[in-house]
Amino acid sequence: MIQSFDPTQLTVGDLQTLLQNAVAPRPIAFASTIDKEGNPNLSPFSFFNVVSSNPPILLFSPARKGENGGLKDTYFNLKEVPEVVINVVHYQMVEQMSLSSVSYAKGVNEFEKAGLTPIPSELVKPFRVKESPVQFECEVQQIIELGEEAGAGNLILCLVKRIHVQTSILDAKGQIDPFLIDLVGRMGGPYYVRTIKEALFEIPKPLGVMAMGIDQLPEHIKHSPYLTGNELARLGGVEALPTPTGKEPKAIDFEEAKKCIEAGNILEAFRYIY
Repeated sequence: MIQSFDPTQLTVGDLQTLLQNAVAPRPIAFASTIDKEGNPNLSPFSFFNVVSSNPPILLFSPARKGENGGLKDTYFNLKEVPEVVINVVHYQMVEQMSLSSVSYAKGVNEFEKAGLTPIPSELVKPFRVKESPVQFECEVQQIIELGEEAGAGNLILCLVKRIHVQTSILDAKGQIDPFLIDLVGRMGGPYYVRTIKEALFEIPKPLGVMAMGIDQLPEHIKHSPYLTGNELARLGGVEALPTPTGKEPKAIDFEEAKKCIEAGNILEAFRYIY
Protein backbone atom coordinates (compact mmCIF):
# COMPACT_ATOMS: atom_id res chain seq x y z
CA MET A 1 0.00 0.00 0.00
CA ILE A 2 1.21 3.49 -0.77
CA GLN A 3 -0.18 6.91 0.12
CA SER A 4 0.20 9.76 -2.36
CA PHE A 5 0.25 13.50 -1.64
CA ASP A 6 -0.45 16.56 -3.76
CA PRO A 7 2.07 19.22 -2.60
CA THR A 8 -0.38 21.98 -3.55
CA GLN A 9 -2.92 20.60 -1.07
CA LEU A 10 -0.55 20.56 1.92
CA THR A 11 0.26 23.41 4.27
CA VAL A 12 3.79 24.77 4.08
CA GLY A 13 4.55 23.22 7.45
CA ASP A 14 3.21 19.78 6.56
CA LEU A 15 4.99 19.80 3.20
CA GLN A 16 8.28 20.84 4.79
CA THR A 17 7.93 18.09 7.40
CA LEU A 18 7.27 15.50 4.72
CA LEU A 19 10.22 16.62 2.60
CA GLN A 20 12.68 16.83 5.46
CA ASN A 21 11.74 13.42 6.83
CA ALA A 22 12.03 11.78 3.41
CA VAL A 23 15.14 13.51 2.09
CA ALA A 24 17.59 12.60 4.83
CA PRO A 25 20.16 12.51 6.19
CA ARG A 26 21.28 15.89 4.91
CA PRO A 27 24.75 17.41 5.43
CA ILE A 28 24.87 20.69 7.34
CA ALA A 29 26.37 23.92 6.05
CA PHE A 30 27.40 25.99 9.06
CA ALA A 31 27.52 29.29 7.19
CA SER A 32 29.56 32.22 8.45
CA THR A 33 28.79 35.57 6.82
CA ILE A 34 29.36 39.24 7.54
CA ASP A 35 27.42 42.41 6.79
CA LYS A 36 28.80 45.64 5.32
CA GLU A 37 29.31 47.05 8.83
CA GLY A 38 31.47 44.06 9.76
CA ASN A 39 28.96 42.27 12.03
CA PRO A 40 29.45 38.48 11.88
CA ASN A 41 26.61 35.99 11.56
CA LEU A 42 26.66 32.22 11.96
CA SER A 43 23.76 29.96 10.99
CA PRO A 44 23.26 26.28 10.01
CA PHE A 45 21.47 25.11 6.85
CA SER A 46 20.68 21.51 5.94
CA PHE A 47 19.64 22.26 2.36
CA PHE A 48 23.28 21.85 1.36
CA ASN A 49 25.59 19.83 -0.87
CA VAL A 50 28.60 19.85 -3.19
CA VAL A 51 27.46 20.14 -6.81
CA SER A 52 30.70 20.46 -8.81
CA SER A 53 34.37 19.54 -8.46
CA ASN A 54 35.78 21.53 -11.36
CA PRO A 55 35.07 24.32 -10.62
CA PRO A 56 34.56 23.44 -6.94
CA ILE A 57 31.04 24.61 -6.16
CA LEU A 58 29.02 24.20 -2.97
CA LEU A 59 25.31 25.00 -2.81
CA PHE A 60 23.12 25.82 0.17
CA SER A 61 19.72 27.40 0.57
CA PRO A 62 18.61 29.83 3.29
CA ALA A 63 14.89 29.36 2.69
CA ARG A 64 12.21 31.83 3.65
CA LYS A 65 10.66 31.19 7.05
CA GLY A 66 7.65 28.90 6.90
CA GLU A 67 5.53 30.96 9.27
CA ASN A 68 5.82 34.38 7.65
CA GLY A 69 8.08 34.20 4.59
CA GLY A 70 10.79 36.25 6.26
CA LEU A 71 14.44 36.00 5.28
CA LYS A 72 17.42 35.20 7.48
CA ASP A 73 20.33 37.56 8.11
CA THR A 74 22.53 35.16 6.12
CA TYR A 75 20.64 36.05 2.94
CA PHE A 76 20.90 39.81 3.49
CA ASN A 77 24.59 39.55 4.42
CA LEU A 78 25.36 37.67 1.20
CA LYS A 79 23.64 40.41 -0.76
CA GLU A 80 25.90 43.00 0.90
CA VAL A 81 29.13 40.97 1.09
CA PRO A 82 29.02 38.01 -1.36
CA GLU A 83 31.42 35.83 0.60
CA VAL A 84 30.84 32.93 2.99
CA VAL A 85 32.73 30.33 4.99
CA ILE A 86 30.95 27.00 5.03
CA ASN A 87 32.05 25.02 8.06
CA VAL A 88 31.15 21.34 8.37
CA VAL A 89 29.64 20.07 11.62
CA HIS A 90 30.90 17.13 13.61
CA TYR A 91 29.45 15.56 16.74
CA GLN A 92 31.68 17.45 19.17
CA MET A 93 30.01 20.77 18.22
CA VAL A 94 26.48 19.73 17.24
CA GLU A 95 24.77 21.23 20.31
CA GLN A 96 26.57 24.54 19.78
CA MET A 97 25.52 24.50 16.13
CA SER A 98 21.91 23.95 17.18
CA LEU A 99 22.07 26.82 19.67
CA SER A 100 23.26 29.18 16.94
CA SER A 101 20.08 28.47 14.94
CA VAL A 102 18.00 30.57 17.33
CA SER A 103 16.51 33.61 15.55
CA TYR A 104 18.53 36.23 17.38
CA ALA A 105 18.11 39.90 16.51
CA LYS A 106 20.29 41.35 13.78
CA GLY A 107 23.70 42.28 15.09
CA VAL A 108 23.77 39.56 17.77
CA ASN A 109 26.98 37.54 17.48
CA GLU A 110 26.13 33.83 17.21
CA PHE A 111 29.79 32.94 17.72
CA GLU A 112 29.48 34.35 21.23
CA LYS A 113 26.03 32.91 21.90
CA ALA A 114 27.16 29.41 20.91
CA GLY A 115 30.59 29.63 22.51
CA LEU A 116 32.41 29.04 19.24
CA THR A 117 35.76 30.53 18.24
CA PRO A 118 35.97 32.89 15.23
CA ILE A 119 39.29 32.83 13.41
CA PRO A 120 40.31 35.02 10.45
CA SER A 121 39.96 33.65 6.95
CA GLU A 122 42.74 34.02 4.40
CA LEU A 123 40.83 35.11 1.30
CA VAL A 124 37.36 36.21 2.42
CA LYS A 125 35.97 38.55 5.09
CA PRO A 126 33.72 36.16 7.11
CA PHE A 127 35.32 34.29 9.98
CA ARG A 128 35.95 30.56 10.12
CA VAL A 129 34.76 28.36 12.99
CA LYS A 130 37.86 27.03 14.70
CA GLU A 131 36.01 24.02 16.10
CA SER A 132 34.91 22.82 12.65
CA PRO A 133 37.07 20.02 11.19
CA VAL A 134 36.76 21.38 7.62
CA GLN A 135 36.22 25.01 6.59
CA PHE A 136 35.55 26.21 3.04
CA GLU A 137 36.28 29.83 2.18
CA CYS A 138 33.94 30.73 -0.67
CA GLU A 139 32.95 33.50 -3.04
CA VAL A 140 29.27 33.66 -3.90
CA GLN A 141 28.86 33.18 -7.64
CA GLN A 142 25.09 33.39 -7.92
CA ILE A 143 21.94 33.71 -5.82
CA ILE A 144 18.88 32.08 -7.37
CA GLU A 145 15.64 33.14 -5.71
CA LEU A 146 13.00 30.42 -6.05
CA GLY A 147 10.01 32.44 -4.90
CA GLU A 148 8.62 34.97 -2.48
CA GLU A 149 6.19 32.74 -0.60
CA ALA A 150 6.82 31.20 2.82
CA GLY A 151 9.21 28.25 2.52
CA ALA A 152 10.71 29.34 -0.82
CA GLY A 153 14.42 28.63 -1.15
CA ASN A 154 17.29 30.85 -2.22
CA LEU A 155 20.04 28.85 -3.88
CA ILE A 156 23.50 30.16 -3.03
CA LEU A 157 26.16 28.93 -5.46
CA CYS A 158 29.55 29.21 -3.78
CA LEU A 159 32.96 28.93 -5.45
CA VAL A 160 35.47 27.34 -3.07
CA LYS A 161 38.65 29.45 -2.86
CA ARG A 162 40.43 27.78 0.07
CA ILE A 163 39.90 24.60 2.12
CA HIS A 164 41.15 24.19 5.68
CA VAL A 165 41.27 20.70 7.20
CA GLN A 166 42.23 19.71 10.74
CA THR A 167 45.11 17.24 10.51
CA SER A 168 43.58 15.15 13.31
CA ILE A 169 40.94 13.81 10.88
CA LEU A 170 43.40 12.73 8.17
CA ASP A 171 44.47 9.15 7.53
CA ALA A 172 47.96 7.89 6.64
CA LYS A 173 47.41 8.88 3.00
CA GLY A 174 46.48 12.44 3.89
CA GLN A 175 42.80 11.91 3.06
CA ILE A 176 39.84 12.65 5.34
CA ASP A 177 39.07 9.55 7.39
CA PRO A 178 35.27 9.06 7.67
CA PHE A 179 35.77 7.36 11.03
CA LEU A 180 37.69 10.33 12.45
CA ILE A 181 35.70 13.27 11.11
CA ASP A 182 32.58 12.09 13.00
CA LEU A 183 30.14 14.17 10.93
CA VAL A 184 26.48 14.66 11.78
CA GLY A 185 23.57 14.90 9.36
CA ARG A 186 20.10 16.37 9.66
CA MET A 187 17.00 14.24 9.76
CA GLY A 188 13.43 15.46 10.12
CA GLY A 189 12.14 17.27 13.21
CA PRO A 190 14.60 17.33 16.11
CA TYR A 191 16.56 14.32 14.87
CA TYR A 192 20.16 14.03 13.68
CA VAL A 193 22.35 11.15 12.60
CA ARG A 194 25.96 10.59 13.61
CA THR A 195 28.45 8.89 11.27
CA ILE A 196 30.06 6.72 13.91
CA LYS A 197 31.79 3.48 12.94
CA GLU A 198 28.68 1.37 13.48
CA ALA A 199 26.72 3.56 11.05
CA LEU A 200 29.24 3.29 8.21
CA PHE A 201 29.34 0.44 5.73
CA GLU A 202 31.23 -0.18 2.51
CA ILE A 203 29.85 -1.19 -0.89
CA PRO A 204 32.44 -2.37 -3.42
CA LYS A 205 31.76 -0.32 -6.54
CA PRO A 206 31.76 -2.22 -9.86
CA LEU A 207 34.24 0.27 -11.33
CA GLY A 208 36.43 -0.84 -14.20
CA VAL A 209 34.16 -3.78 -15.05
CA MET A 210 31.06 -4.09 -17.19
CA ALA A 211 28.78 -5.60 -14.58
CA MET A 212 26.37 -8.10 -16.14
CA GLY A 213 23.41 -6.92 -14.04
CA ILE A 214 20.66 -8.73 -12.17
CA ASP A 215 18.77 -9.38 -15.40
CA GLN A 216 21.49 -11.80 -16.54
CA LEU A 217 21.30 -14.01 -13.47
CA PRO A 218 19.71 -17.47 -13.88
CA GLU A 219 15.99 -17.51 -13.22
CA HIS A 220 16.21 -19.63 -10.05
CA ILE A 221 18.62 -17.06 -8.58
CA LYS A 222 16.92 -13.93 -9.87
CA HIS A 223 13.53 -14.97 -8.49
CA SER A 224 14.73 -16.63 -5.32
CA PRO A 225 12.68 -15.66 -2.24
CA TYR A 226 15.80 -16.12 -0.14
CA LEU A 227 17.90 -13.33 -1.64
CA THR A 228 17.34 -9.62 -1.11
CA GLY A 229 17.68 -6.96 -3.79
CA ASN A 230 21.01 -5.92 -2.29
CA GLU A 231 22.31 -9.48 -2.44
CA LEU A 232 21.17 -9.87 -6.05
CA ALA A 233 22.96 -6.63 -6.91
CA ARG A 234 26.19 -8.04 -5.46
CA LEU A 235 25.82 -11.15 -7.63
CA GLY A 236 24.98 -9.03 -10.69
CA GLY A 237 28.09 -6.94 -10.14
CA VAL A 238 30.39 -9.53 -11.72
CA GLU A 239 31.26 -9.35 -15.42
CA ALA A 240 30.00 -12.82 -16.27
CA LEU A 241 28.63 -15.95 -14.69
CA PRO A 242 31.30 -18.37 -13.50
CA THR A 243 31.49 -21.92 -14.81
CA PRO A 244 28.37 -23.68 -13.47
CA THR A 245 28.81 -26.37 -10.84
CA GLY A 246 26.00 -28.46 -12.27
CA LYS A 247 24.35 -28.81 -8.86
CA GLU A 248 20.91 -30.32 -8.69
CA PRO A 249 18.25 -27.98 -7.28
CA LYS A 250 18.14 -29.95 -4.02
CA ALA A 251 21.88 -29.34 -3.56
CA ILE A 252 21.53 -25.58 -3.86
CA ASP A 253 22.23 -23.81 -0.58
CA PHE A 254 21.08 -20.21 -0.48
CA GLU A 255 21.96 -19.82 3.20
CA GLU A 256 25.63 -20.56 2.53
CA ALA A 257 25.52 -18.29 -0.50
CA LYS A 258 24.15 -15.46 1.66
CA LYS A 259 27.03 -15.92 4.10
CA CYS A 260 29.52 -15.68 1.25
CA ILE A 261 27.87 -12.55 -0.14
CA GLU A 262 27.98 -10.90 3.28
CA ALA A 263 31.69 -11.74 3.52
CA GLY A 264 32.32 -10.32 0.04
CA ASN A 265 33.15 -13.70 -1.51
CA ILE A 266 30.88 -13.35 -4.52
CA LEU A 267 32.40 -16.05 -6.74
CA GLU A 268 32.32 -18.47 -3.80
CA ALA A 269 28.63 -17.64 -3.35
CA PHE A 270 27.92 -18.80 -6.91
CA ARG A 271 29.35 -22.24 -6.02
CA TYR A 272 26.38 -22.84 -3.75
CA ILE A 273 23.64 -21.71 -6.11
CA TYR A 274 24.86 -22.14 -9.71
